[in-house]
Amino acid sequence: MDVGSRRRRAALASAAFMLAGPGTVAGVVPYLLTRWRARSPLPGGTAARVTGTVLIGGGAAVITSAFARFVREGLGTPVPVAAPTELVVGGIYRYVRNPMYLALASTVLGQALVLGRGRLLLYVGIMSGPVDAYVLLCEEPRLAARFGEQYERYRAAVPRWLPRLRPWNPEQELGDHARVGSRA
Repeated sequence: MDVGSRRRRAALASAAFMLAGPGTVAGVVPYLLTRWRARSPLPGGTAARVTGTVLIGGGAAVITSAFARFVREGLGTPVPVAAPTELVVGGIYRYVRNPMYLALASTVLGQALVLGRGRLLLYVGIMSGPVDAYVLLCEEPRLAARFGEQYERYRAAVPRWLPRLRPWNPEQELGDHARVGSRA
């Protein structure tokens, strides 16, 4: 199958998964927990609503960008059964290894602020443990097995949860290692 066909298939599969996965986590479940009814008066007032709106918009943009990057750069999807054939390390992935999970949390936290609903804060807190365990016990070992040294270098340079202030540049890193090695 040529690259164009692989990208088209990956795009369709990613779009379907985006609706099913993140759509459920950040849309269906928050709706079921709140019916998207805001408390009145809203705790935190306008400032909470504006902050929440920014978190929702930013989270949605990151999720969309990350899914697109899996198609363009990885020639695959975030779904393990249709995993990328190339390690995805560009864009937002240059700052943090798990931007999709962080973006989902941001989207739900934003809804908590917009709606003034503490149960959404509890939902994010409860989901954080299983997500972290999944990343540690399943995702990272699978990526290490699939991409080997390339993933190990990436994992050593880019944090799992707290984003870097400056983007990781693998070419610069290789240059730095080469210069250090040449001095020894």
